[in-house]
Amino acid sequence: MNSVAAITIRRATLEDAEGIMDCLRAAFAPYEPNYSRAAYEDTVLTRESFVRRLDEMAVFAAVDESGRVVGTIAWKVIDHTEGHLRGMAVRPECQARGIADQLLAYAEAELIKRKCSWITLDTTEPLERAMRFYERHGFRRSEEVRDFFGMPLIEYVKEVTAGG
Repeated sequence: MNSVAAITIRRATLEDAEGIMDCLRAAFAPYEPNYSRAAYEDTVLTRESFVRRLDEMAVFAAVDESGRVVGTIAWKVIDHTEGHLRGMAVRPECQARGIADQLLAYAEAELIKRKCSWITLDTTEPLERAMRFYERHGFRRSEEVRDFFGMPLIEYVKEVTAGG
């Protein structure tokens, strides 16, 4: 089942907090045993950290026909050339329908509009499927590995141009 899902991607608001946090919890639940407690909480968010993310980043929700949040992604421009992605997730029952592709393409297009020439994102070792997804979409693992609440946080980078 590889059909593209009919979704709307829109800017998230405070009213989307529960839907986005529920999406994140559902997507990351299988990996919770591999995360430190603090890393998992930072990944799936709390009400307070969601509000902070809304202040610090552009947060988007992928919404299905019924209005349910089925995916999310956040991005920000770090400097005049670098865009950074964070918090990408798709509900497990909605995966393999093209939603992640649509979210990533949407975020990349927004960052390119803002004249970013490269995009970074970070991921953790348990997320092997996500790493393969990012690599299929042109991201390459950099040499940068930081500490994420006691876990290695691996940076991926993609060079982009106005042509995509």
